[in-house]
Amino acid sequence: MQTPADRQDRHEYPAHWEADVVLRDGGTARIRPITADDADRLVSFYEQVSDESKYYRFFAPYPRLSAKDVHRFTHHDFVDRVGLAATVGGEFIATVRYDRIGADGMAASAPADEAEVAFLVQDAHQGRGVASALLEHIAAVARERGIRRFAAEVLPANTKMIKVFTDAGYTQKRSFEDGVVRLEFDLEPTDRSLAVQRAREQRAEARSVRRLLAPGSVAVIGVGRAPGGVGRSVLGNIRDAGYRGPLHAVNSAFPEDVKEIDGVRAYRSVRDIEGPVDLAVVAVPADRVPAVVAECGAHGVQGLVVLSAGYAEIGPEGRERQRALVRQARAYGMRIIGPNAFGVINTASDVRLNASLAPEMPRPGRIGMFAQSGAIGIALLSRLHRRGGGITGVTGVSTFVSSGNRADVSGNDVLQYWFDDPDTDVVLMYLESIGNPRKFTRLARRTAAAKPLVVVQGAGSAPQGHAVRATRLPHDTVSALLRQAGVIRVDTITELVDAGLLLARQPLPAGPRVTILGNSESLGMLTYDRCLAEGLEPATPIDLTTSATAADFHRALSHALADDTSDAVVVTAIPAIGEASPDDVELAEALRSAAAAAPGKPVLVVHVELGGLAEALSLATSTAPVPPVDGTESAAVGGPVSAVAGTDEAETTASTAARDRAAEQHSAATPTPPVRPPAVRGTPPTPGTPASGAPARSRATPAPATPHPRLIPAYPAAERAVRALAEAVKYAQWRREATEPGKVPEYEDIDERGAAKLISGLLERGEGLAVGPEDARELLAAYGIRVRPALPAPTPDAAAEAAHALGYPVALKATAPHLRHRADLGGVRLDLADEEQLRRAYAELTELFGPAEQLRPVVQAMAARGVDTVVRAVIDPAAGAVLSFGLAGAASQLLGDTAHRLVPVTEREASSLVRSIRTAPLLFGWRGSTPVDTPALEELLLRVSRLVDDHPEVVAVTLEPVVVAQHGLTVLDATIRLAPPPARDDLGPRTLPVY
Repeated sequence: MQTPADRQDRHEYPAHWEADVVLRDGGTARIRPITADDADRLVSFYEQVSDESKYYRFFAPYPRLSAKDVHRFTHHDFVDRVGLAATVGGEFIATVRYDRIGADGMAASAPADEAEVAFLVQDAHQGRGVASALLEHIAAVARERGIRRFAAEVLPANTKMIKVFTDAGYTQKRSFEDGVVRLEFDLEPTDRSLAVQRAREQRAEARSVRRLLAPGSVAVIGVGRAPGGVGRSVLGNIRDAGYRGPLHAVNSAFPEDVKEIDGVRAYRSVRDIEGPVDLAVVAVPADRVPAVVAECGAHGVQGLVVLSAGYAEIGPEGRERQRALVRQARAYGMRIIGPNAFGVINTASDVRLNASLAPEMPRPGRIGMFAQSGAIGIALLSRLHRRGGGITGVTGVSTFVSSGNRADVSGNDVLQYWFDDPDTDVVLMYLESIGNPRKFTRLARRTAAAKPLVVVQGAGSAPQGHAVRATRLPHDTVSALLRQAGVIRVDTITELVDAGLLLARQPLPAGPRVTILGNSESLGMLTYDRCLAEGLEPATPIDLTTSATAADFHRALSHALADDTSDAVVVTAIPAIGEASPDDVELAEALRSAAAAAPGKPVLVVHVELGGLAEALSLATSTAPVPPVDGTESAAVGGPVSAVAGTDEAETTASTAARDRAAEQHSAATPTPPVRPPAVRGTPPTPGTPASGAPARSRATPAPATPHPRLIPAYPAAERAVRALAEAVKYAQWRREATEPGKVPEYEDIDERGAAKLISGLLERGEGLAVGPEDARELLAAYGIRVRPALPAPTPDAAAEAAHALGYPVALKATAPHLRHRADLGGVRLDLADEEQLRRAYAELTELFGPAEQLRPVVQAMAARGVDTVVRAVIDPAAGAVLSFGLAGAASQLLGDTAHRLVPVTEREASSLVRSIRTAPLLFGWRGSTPVDTPALEELLLRVSRLVDDHPEVVAVTLEPVVVAQHGLTVLDATIRLAPPPARDDLGPRTLPVY
C-alpha cells in the first residue's frame, strides 16, 4: 500500500538504494538509481551493446535510442517507475527498470502491486552475474514500494535472461503466447530464493578473496631506491618466498635508466607494465594513494593490499580519507585489504606469496589465519612457527590475512573463501571487532559445520580505525551467540594455537570420556582434576611408573585406543632416569606408531621438561623401529612422522642433557609394569592401587581420519591440553547436533495477519512506540500468548472493586518504575484472601513507599505457585533478533545467569535455552522440589520467537514474570516496543558494507 510518505518522496533521490556488490568473478560494481543526469552515460552504454542484445531487449532491431527513449529511461518517480544501473569506473555496464502496471497491463499507481521488469547487460559483462545482482536489488526496491509481483516478457532464444529469472528461486508462473515467454513471479523471499542468494554471495566473495590471495602477477608500488623501507622489504619478501608469477617493482621516482631493483623489473608507473597486473601492494604515503589507485584501476588491476597508514586510525580526517579510498577502489571493480594492513600470505606450492611484512615465509600447512592488527598477526605467526616444530610444515599455514583497518575485505569475506578452500582444514581468527555480527554468525555456523573455527574476540571497544555497528548486547552475550553458531570461543592467543594444533590433525572425539596414561602419577592426577573441571569424564589415570620404556608407552596407548569406553587419550610424560628409559625420539616413535594403528581417536601429550620429545614429535621422517609389542619385533617404519610439537620456543629446545644423563645411569633395570585397565569414569583413584575395569559403552563412530599425516600435539601444561580437548569435545557435540538442527514449529492458532494489522495501526501514532498494556495483550494473544490482566487501583476502593471483579485471592503490586519487578523491595503483596487483607496491604504500601499516585498500584488474580522466569526478545542493530531466558530476581541479574539464542529459534534450541542457565536445576526438581512444566515454557519461547521473526517492527518484548507451575504457566506482565522496520534487512539483496 502506498503511504503518504511514499507520495511525498515520489521525486526524491533514494540514496539508500545505492550499494556496492561483488560479482560472480570476484570483481565489484556499484548499483544506484538512474537519474536525469545519466543521459550521456545511458547513450554511451547503449552504443556498446550488441545488436543481438538490443533485439532481445526490444523484440526488434533497435540500433539507437531516440531522445524520447533517453528521457523515458532516465526520468523516474522512484515509486511507480524505477531504474537502476550497475556501474564500473562510473560508466554503465547494465540497467534494469520496472514499471508498475494494473490488471489491464497498462501503467498504474498504488494499490496496483504488479510491475513489468526488463534488463539490458553490456555484452562484455555478460556472464559475470550482473543481472542476478540487479534482480535482487530491483526486487527489494519493489517490495519497499508495495509491489509484490514482477512480470517479464522474454524471447525464447534469450536463454540467458530466462535462466536469470528461473534460477532466482522465486515462486513463478510461466506461459507462452504470440512467440514470447511470459514469466510472472512473486517477490516474497522463499527458502529457495534465500539459499540461491546466499550461495551466490559465497561464491562471489570467495572469488574476490581468491583474486587477492592467488594473483597471477604482482606489482609492489612504493619500492624505495635505497635498501629498507616498507615497499622494498615487501618486494624482498615476495621474491625470497619464491612467488611463482611475474613480479614488478614500481616507484614514480625511479630514474629512467633504472630497469631493475633487487633482480626485479622496475617501472615508474603501473601503466608502463606490459601485461596484466592482478594484485598491487601499495606502500606509498596516504596522500599519494588516490593517484596510485586511479592508475591501478585504469590498468585493470583486480585487487589492492594497502600497507599505507594515515587513515581511520588517526581520527575523523583519516576516516574520511579511508571511505574515499574504498569508494574509489570499488568504482574500478577492485577490493582492498587494508589500509594499514600487515599483508597476506599464501603458502600453496603453485603460489608461494608472502606479500606481507613477515620476513620469513611460514611453513605450509592446513591452518587458515586471520588477524586485524599487524602486532597480533606477528604474534600468531610466531607462536605457530614455534609450536609447529620440525621441518614438515604440516602444522603451518595455508593462508594468512592481516586486514589492518579492514575498510573493505573483512573476516566475513575470508570466511567465505575458507569455507570451501581444499587447502584449509582449520580456521583461526583473532577479531578485535566484528563489523557485521549478524552475517558473521550466519557464515560461522555454515563454516563450523564443515571445519573447526576457533576465535579470540576482543572484549574492549573497537580499535581506532575499525568502524563497527553499535551493539547494545554485552560482550558475554555476543560470545554466547558465537558458540551457538559452532564457533570455538577462546580467550587468548595461546589457547587459539593450542586448540588449532589439536584440531588440525587429530580426529574429533566421539564423546567426553578420557583415558589418561603416563609415567608420573602426580601429573596424571593433575590432568585428571583438570578434566573434571572442564566437564570431561576421565577414567582413573594409568600409572606406568617412572621406569616405563617406549614399549610400555606403546602398549598402554594401543590398549587405550582399542578401549570402547574411551573417546580420547592424554599421555603424560616426564623425564625418566634409568638405562631402560626411552630417549625422546624413541618415545615419540612409540606414540606415533600406536596412534597410527588406531586413527579414530584423538591423542594428546602433556610433557614436562621434555623439549626433545616435543621436537621429536614434529620430525618429518623416521626410520626408527617400532618398539616391540608382546615380544615381537616390527619392521622399520618410513614416511611421515604423525606427530607435532606443542611447546613454546623455550620449550622446544632438545633436552639432550636429560638423554645423556639417562644413558649414563648404571642402576638395575626395573621390571616392566603391567598396563592397568581404565576405571569407572569420574571416580577418584586411590594412589598406589590398580584401577578397576569398567563396563563397555557404545559411542557414535568418530569422524574418519584425514588423509594427511596424523600429528600428535604436545603441551607443556596439563590445563592447556585439557582445555583444548574440552573445546574439541564441545565442538564435536555441536557438529553432531548440527546435522539435525531442529525445526521452527507452526502453530495453527497464530494470527499473523491480525498482528500485522494491529502493528500497522499502532505505528501510525509515531516512531519508537511503547505499546500500552491492553494493546500488548492483544498483540501477544494473536500469537497464542495470554497475559493475565492487571486492573489499576488508584484508591483502596478501586482496589476492592478490582479484586471483586477478578476474584480472590489476589496480588497487590506497585508498578512505579523503581519498584516494578522488584519483589525484594517489598512492593508486592501476595495471596490476599479477602477485602480486609487487601485494604491492610494497600495501607502498608502507601505508608512505606508514598502516595498511590507515585506507586501506581494494580490488582491481579493470583497465579499457581511455580518458578518465576523472564523471557525477553530484542532486535539488536548489529546482531539481529535475540531471544533471552533466565530466572527472575536480583540474584540471576547479578550473576548474569541469562541464556541467549538467535531468532528464529528451533524446537531443539528452545529446549537447550531452558537448560543452559546455571540455575536450570530449579526447573527440574532441585532438592526435592516439584518439577515445573518446561514443555509449556519451551512453547512460550517458540511463540515469542515467531512474533519477532514475523514482524521486524517488534523491536523489544519482555515477559516478566512468567510463573512456570507444575502444569502450565502464567504471564503476569508484558511490555512491547515497536519501531518502523529498516528499509533493508537480512533478507535484502547482497551488498558490501560501508563503514
